Amino acid sequence: MQKAIREHDGKKLMAKFLPPGMFAGQAAQVKSLEDLETLPEKEPWLLTSKLVVKPDQLIKRRGKNGLVKLGLDYEGAKAVCTEWMGKDVELEGVKGKLNCFIIEPMMAFSAEYYICIHSLREKDEMLFYHEGGVDVGDVDAKAVRLGVPVGTKATEAQITDALLAKVPASEQPLLAKFFAALYSLYVDLAFTYLEINPIVVVEGGLVTPLDLAAKVDLTAQFDVGHMWGDLDMPAPFGRDSTPEEAHIAALDEKTGASLKLTVLNPKGRVWTMVAGGGASVIYSDTICDMGFAHEMSNYGEYSGAPTEALTFEYAKTILDLMTRDPVDDPSFEVKPKCLIIGGGIANFTNVATTFGGIIRAMKAYRDKILSHKIGIWVRRGGPNFQEGLNAMKTAGASLAIPVHVYGPETHITAIVPMALAYIDPAFKYEAKSLVADGKVRGPPPSVSLDKPESAAVLFNPSTTSLVYGLQQRAVQNMLDFDYCCKRSKPSVAGMIYPFGGDNVQKFYWGTSEILLPVYKDTSSAMSANPTASIMVNFASQRSVYPSVKEALAYPQIKTIAIIAEGVPENKTRELVKEAKEKEVTVIGPATVGGIKPGCFRIGNTGGMIDNCIDCKLHRPGSVAYVSRSGGMSNELNNIVSQHTNGVYEGVAIGGDRYPGTTFWDHLMRYEANPDVKMMVLLGEVGGIEEYAICEAIKDGRISKPLVAWCIGTCSGYFNHSVSFGHAGSAANSMLETSEAKNAALKEAGAIVPTSFNELPHAIHETYAKLVAAGTVVEGPEIEKPTVPMDYKWAMDLGLVRKPSAFVSTICDDRKEELIYAGMEIGRVFEENIGIGGVVSLLWFRRKLPPYACQFLEMILMLTADHGPAVSGAHNTIVTARAGKDLISSLCSGLLTIGPRFGGAIDGAASMFSQAVDQGLSPQAFIDKMRDEKKLVMGIGHRIKSLENPDKRVEILKKFVKDNFPKSQVLDFAIQVEKLTTRKKSNLILNVDGTIGCSFVDLLRYSGLFTPEEAETYLNSGVLNGLFVLGRSIGFIGHYLDQKRLKQGLYRHPWDDICYMLPTKVEGCD
Repeated sequence: MQKAIREHDGKKLMAKFLPPGMFAGQAAQVKSLEDLETLPEKEPWLLTSKLVVKPDQLIKRRGKNGLVKLGLDYEGAKAVCTEWMGKDVELEGVKGKLNCFIIEPMMAFSAEYYICIHSLREKDEMLFYHEGGVDVGDVDAKAVRLGVPVGTKATEAQITDALLAKVPASEQPLLAKFFAALYSLYVDLAFTYLEINPIVVVEGGLVTPLDLAAKVDLTAQFDVGHMWGDLDMPAPFGRDSTPEEAHIAALDEKTGASLKLTVLNPKGRVWTMVAGGGASVIYSDTICDMGFAHEMSNYGEYSGAPTEALTFEYAKTILDLMTRDPVDDPSFEVKPKCLIIGGGIANFTNVATTFGGIIRAMKAYRDKILSHKIGIWVRRGGPNFQEGLNAMKTAGASLAIPVHVYGPETHITAIVPMALAYIDPAFKYEAKSLVADGKVRGPPPSVSLDKPESAAVLFNPSTTSLVYGLQQRAVQNMLDFDYCCKRSKPSVAGMIYPFGGDNVQKFYWGTSEILLPVYKDTSSAMSANPTASIMVNFASQRSVYPSVKEALAYPQIKTIAIIAEGVPENKTRELVKEAKEKEVTVIGPATVGGIKPGCFRIGNTGGMIDNCIDCKLHRPGSVAYVSRSGGMSNELNNIVSQHTNGVYEGVAIGGDRYPGTTFWDHLMRYEANPDVKMMVLLGEVGGIEEYAICEAIKDGRISKPLVAWCIGTCSGYFNHSVSFGHAGSAANSMLETSEAKNAALKEAGAIVPTSFNELPHAIHETYAKLVAAGTVVEGPEIEKPTVPMDYKWAMDLGLVRKPSAFVSTICDDRKEELIYAGMEIGRVFEENIGIGGVVSLLWFRRKLPPYACQFLEMILMLTADHGPAVSGAHNTIVTARAGKDLISSLCSGLLTIGPRFGGAIDGAASMFSQAVDQGLSPQAFIDKMRDEKKLVMGIGHRIKSLENPDKRVEILKKFVKDNFPKSQVLDFAIQVEKLTTRKKSNLILNVDGTIGCSFVDLLRYSGLFTPEEAETYLNSGVLNGLFVLGRSIGFIGHYLDQKRLKQGLYRHPWDDICYMLPTKVEGCD
């Protein structure tokens, strides 16, 4: 993805990385008025030079717009910056504030030159004109050019010969050397565009750029970011991010999914929430094509399987923006608005999950939706779409919100005119073929799929592949497709996974289970599978380059699919070049792949297997297509299956700027294949590949009917740059606009509809003519195959049920957020319920009041430790010193807890509560215990006494008295203590007894538990649980203490053991 940087940063990189003594340039940046007071300390030349001041905000033609001030001293520069800072200006129809400036020394020079370097698919191109400056004019027409093939360097001799013929001979060596170094910097720092106008030679023979515009490849940040430093990549002038856009951008950075939002017109009445990069462009196109560009409020997308929580945040942001009108003001006229929740047929995104997030947002904004008269139109397909659509219908009915729901049986943009008619009843639109006619069109009877693999035939029913990455889901999808197509053997020979490997993974082949090998390196996989000719590469953007580079070294590999998006453009171009030299077809990057019905499927292409079957992809048709967008390839499968006899082959070349293969490559394959009777091209804004197709149609190299459409026609309606879903979706010239390309295709002879909304009709008409002419012969439809549904998916759809292995009522980890007894983990921290609150949720399945949670925490603190001499701590220490691990040492200590150690809490609670229940007096209770020859648990202490009270007990008793509603059992125990201490002053109520009695009071008299619940918890050993939990803290502390001190093996001293062996052993003389 190309991102523009500030002029100051571009010059800073030149100063840092060009060879010493080659570059003359100083620049200071002003982002606030405070900077003006401190800059001279860092840049003393500001006080001694004549200066130039200009905004540094990606503004074109600053000089012609009066935004360059020359010949100033520093006070004058300060005055200009002060005057301009925060000033509102309008430039070429775009309004914005001036807020960043660059100050440079004014240079003396004799001639101005123009230099530009930009990247193309197979080369970088240097443009030079010997008369640069503000009046340079049309450099595309005037400039001389030097193409530098990818992977090579521009030499000084090449530059001199190609570019500098009209430069004075005295300056040619200097400029040639500078331009050669500049090109190296351009490549090394991942620039994609670098324009300097003018560039001049100043006194001393130094080259100086006066005005500079530059873009870098943002996807290369992980590779060269350490060289960039802190690069500022501002929004286009007049397009400072809104808080809502910044919020969505922040969410996008934290997820592997894609979330994009651009607010175009907050006052507009047409809002969209579209899934998929290609689909988001198509919906925007359709809204604009139907005359509602002035009402279009936003552009954006959510894709890549976002979680329910992320989708909720996205939907909430959209609804918040939609519902800010002063509807409570009686004088305000409330006009209807529409929200279009659209999308193509998803490959792997669970539609029901994402719709769950949208429904949550609808519930939160229900009243505002109604008061703002918002109508909602929904169209979606893909995994679990039936459940998702039903949920939306149900939500609309229960909330009384007008929600209109459609599935893949409806054309993707058919909901747009419906929504527009809601906000403007006068709007009328006569649609063509938005709904299929339902006619059965069978496959051609004579198609031969068994052609050997070649440059024209990528896949046949015997094609096998290797999958790079541990992608079980994608592999299973490929195997299910194989099974549907009645292949004799799986199309996946194995997987390559460098982080594990050398094992096997289990998959399904129909209802049977099979094992596929996993290799730890590519060489092992290749040698074990010499007939595998395809690599489906799921490596990340960081590791895809070396893994594809390695695969290209094996002649057996004929096709490589690169799924990852965001691969650095220079790396992609290197791979494309090498693949072309070795005659390897590369599909991608940033692709879902491709599909050949009846033969082979790359990864998740075609979506869920039921969608593949619905789109007749289990058998070949007569139509071949090529698309940039992976999501829209699913939509093409759907359209083609509804209006023709089906797809013969389809490829999504990928959304990045430099896909491995082009439209041309695949359309020429289809042209050469007699089984392909017509072709479909879905291009988009950006790039010029479509013009090669125009020329091929004109000169007859493409003779088959071609239905073509380039999406992105909406871009002409925006008054500033909008980042579309694909990295390649950006027009850098008029030739790259969708309008220009559609017009050129139509002029060349392609069948070009008036809009994407009319694409199905164009395909339908073209196909019907081929049938009428006998070019396409339709055979009988074959029976749809059945593929067993995975149990998990069937469970998600509610189609099967099974008894649970066990029941949990305290914790749920199945959703995006962990839940404790009904409370999301986020709320646990937001409400700061603490450890006591967590214990209350997980042990008692309810949120106890603060005093109860604090009491639980007090118990844990009081029972955490009682020194190293007690049996549990002793065992822990001995085990730790024996070299055992923490878990073993902790268990050793915990195993000593029982009636004699730690059990007094539980015993005291039981004894005292029973006495209260039986109505015994304190004396009667003591007498009863004496008669039964039982010690009173919780009474007595070895050290503490009435004269030396236990501080822990005093703290607990005060807390209970101050906070508990009632303390009957504790009060009874205190009365017993008064009697026992008459006998001996250390027979006090100890901490175990206080805890036990107080806890019974909490359970019985807090009003939070029923009597039955209280008794159940006491009998279940909850008090022992608190002791175990608290004392584990101390045991772990003792373990860590011994390890920290590096204590050796413990051996008990002899003098601490009484040896009493018999003097004579029986049976021995």
